[in-house]
Amino acid sequence: MADQQIRAEPVEQPDKKRRFTLPSAYTILFALIVLMAIATWIVPAGVYDRDEEGAPVPETYHEVDSNPQRILIDSITAPINGLYGIEDEEGNINYYNTGALFGAIDVALFIIVIGGFLGVTMATGAIQAGIGRLVGRLRGKERWMIPILMGVFALGGTTYGMAEESLAFYALVITVMIAAGYDALVGAAVLLLGCGIGTLGSTLNPFATGIASGFAGTSISEGLIGRLVILLIGLAIGIWFVLRYADRVKRDPAASVVHDMKADNEARFRATAGEGDVQALTGTHKVILAVFGLAFAVMMYGVIPWEDLGVGLPTLWWWFPEMTASFLLFAVVIGLIGRLSEGALTGSFIDGARDLLGVALIIGIARGITVIMNNGQITDTVLHWAELALGDVGQVAFAIVMYTLFLPLSFLIPSSSGLATVSMPIMAPLADFVGVPADLVVTAYQSASGLMNLFIPTSAVVMGGLAIARVPYGRYLRWVWPLLAMLAALTIVVLGAAALLT
Repeated sequence: MADQQIRAEPVEQPDKKRRFTLPSAYTILFALIVLMAIATWIVPAGVYDRDEEGAPVPETYHEVDSNPQRILIDSITAPINGLYGIEDEEGNINYYNTGALFGAIDVALFIIVIGGFLGVTMATGAIQAGIGRLVGRLRGKERWMIPILMGVFALGGTTYGMAEESLAFYALVITVMIAAGYDALVGAAVLLLGCGIGTLGSTLNPFATGIASGFAGTSISEGLIGRLVILLIGLAIGIWFVLRYADRVKRDPAASVVHDMKADNEARFRATAGEGDVQALTGTHKVILAVFGLAFAVMMYGVIPWEDLGVGLPTLWWWFPEMTASFLLFAVVIGLIGRLSEGALTGSFIDGARDLLGVALIIGIARGITVIMNNGQITDTVLHWAELALGDVGQVAFAIVMYTLFLPLSFLIPSSSGLATVSMPIMAPLADFVGVPADLVVTAYQSASGLMNLFIPTSAVVMGGLAIARVPYGRYLRWVWPLLAMLAALTIVVLGAAALLT
């Protein structure tokens, strides 16, 4: 799932020289809060006039009296105010980019409940059994396994940001691939690129599309067509890339990126081939998988404004509170179908929620940056500077610049949720100034974040998956960079076309 890198823990190696490692997302974001507090003493305060909906009106920026923030006290209280969206003791308010009073507590609670929902589903064994059955059915047809499994894992990535869950399948898939005459990299790529491209082309992913849409003031359904194009074409490119390499390795084992490790990997993974029985896929598991998919379908239906689209379906006007309640209900339903005891159901829900507690905290800390900037009245100043810098750059150029800007930001702030929380209050109104819809900002953000999480060393899934496969990181990087370039080019084309058609 999203934000997998924030839970990575360094491995102590006292016998080796320590290498520099990036601080955690928590440290980076809190440091940014302090820097923003210092900036309120330096950057001129200013505001835009607002329209009736609270959105900033272009070319109405004017300076106002400065309101510098206290470096220590306001930096500490900012994340709390960011979660609750309340006035501080000076009467300052945390404004959302539309001007409405807005806290992040509903988003954070949604993330925690989603974690519980996934925890209950995993506790039933349905997902594990489903993938195990698929792998078993495809034995002897391993070449078909590559596109099918990549499609399945991409489905998990695009709907709920599947990431860490995939680590459980590395040994099984790699073993099958090695037995079929491929290498460990093929097995690792099926999982890593399948989930990663699905997340890059997120459609229903609440950790990327949902959070970013909420802070950008747009519906999760807006921009869906463009994201589907990125998902489907990107997945096709990824499958072709992996298949081409797999066929080359099968024809000539010496072409393998890890050919020098071939004997060791074959002995290691074939030794584990018979260990552990794959859980049988029962009728109950099939029902649970159907209900699991239904939960995301219901979420999608609830947030789509059918009336505005002219479709004769009732519009539910759902957002985070309703989606949270829906997933809570589905967690209970799945637990009952799976015949989990009361203790097992609540325990697995709490365990799953605990796994994503760090993501919820990230959102609060990241929102604290916006609180400091808004209370110090420098948010509109930064927006004004960006407006002047871009000028009349045009919609297509703006969409491309916006994407390229998100790439280094995704490395600096490796938490996708944190990046969305920090950037959307600035980028969404800036896009509005040049006539680019907010949903395009969301697509640019999630595509950039998804691309970076296919290779950055701060990703626990990248480093963990490669470690299981025993594929050196440097070799993986040299192998995967052409695919990364193709995916980046695809995203730029889709963003440019979407901006041109607005």
